[in-house]
Amino acid sequence: MALRLLTAVPSSSFIRSHSKGTSNRSNVNNLSVVGASKAVATAIVSDQKIVRRSANYHPPNWEYDYIQSLKSDYLAESFNEQAIRLVGEVRMMLENVMDPVEKLELIDTLQRLGLSYHFQNETKRILEDIHVRADQSKVLWKEGSLYATALEFRLLRQHGYNVTQEVFSGFMDEMGNFKSSLREDCKGLLNLYEASHLCMEGEGILDIARDFAAKQLQQYLKQKKVDEYVRMLVEHALELPLHWRVSRLEARWFIDVYEKREERNPMLLELAKLDFNIVQAVHQDDLRYAPK
Repeated sequence: MALRLLTAVPSSSFIRSHSKGTSNRSNVNNLSVVGASKAVATAIVSDQKIVRRSANYHPPNWEYDYIQSLKSDYLAESFNEQAIRLVGEVRMMLENVMDPVEKLELIDTLQRLGLSYHFQNETKRILEDIHVRADQSKVLWKEGSLYATALEFRLLRQHGYNVTQEVFSGFMDEMGNFKSSLREDCKGLLNLYEASHLCMEGEGILDIARDFAAKQLQQYLKQKKVDEYVRMLVEHALELPLHWRVSRLEARWFIDVYEKREERNPMLLELAKLDFNIVQAVHQDDLRYAPK
C-alpha cells in the first residue's frame, strides 16, 4: 500500500482517538475573528505624524467551501486497525532489545518520528532502569563513548531525570577543554551539541561542550566526503537544536530524512507515515467544524 504524507493543514503535537461510528469534535464555540485594521501611530516629534508601515498581510485563502472539502481516506477504520497492529509490533521490538545503546537509539528515533506517545510506559520503564544503573561506579556499555554518554544524558534530562554534567568530565583534558581526539566522532559531537542545550544555569561544562561541538560540526560540513544522512542531521541541528523545535513539525521533516537512511527500519517508517496521515486527517476533520 502506497503511503503519502499530507501537508494541507499544519499538525499540532496531540491527537485524539478516532473510532468507527463515533466522532469527538473540538470545542470551537468560543472562536472569534478579529478583523484587520490599519494602525497609525502618532508621535510628538517636531509636530510630525509618523505612519507605521503596513505588514502587507495577504488575505486568507481558507474559504468556507475549501475547508468543507477537506476529506481524507485515512479516517477509515482499516487504517486505524493497521496502525494498531504496527504499534503492537514496535512495542514487542522495544521489549526484545537488550543492548542499552540500541534502546536509547530506538527511543530517540520514535520521538523524532512523532511516535513516542504510543510508547510512554515502555519509554519510562527503560529510562528508569538506565538511570538506576547509571548510578553505579562503572557502566561498561557507555564507558569511553561520547556518543552513548551524550545520548543517554539528553534523553534522561529531557524526561526529567537529574543527571550531572560531570558525566562529560572524562572527555576533557587537564586544561578543562574537550580532547582533540573527539573531533572525528561526528555522531558523538552531534549528540553532545544537542545535549548541551538542556543545560541549566551555571553548568560551565555544557557551555564549553556547546561551543566545542558547534565548531567541530561546522568543520565536518566543510569536508568533501560526508555521509548524506549525517550531513542533513548536522545542518538541521546547527540551524536550530532539537530541544527548541516543535515536535510535530520535526516529525514531518525527520520522516523524509529517515527514509534516506541506509539502516532504516521499514516497520518504523511505515508506522510513522501512517500515523502522521491519520493525525493529519483528524485535524482536517476537526477544522471543517471550526467555521460553524
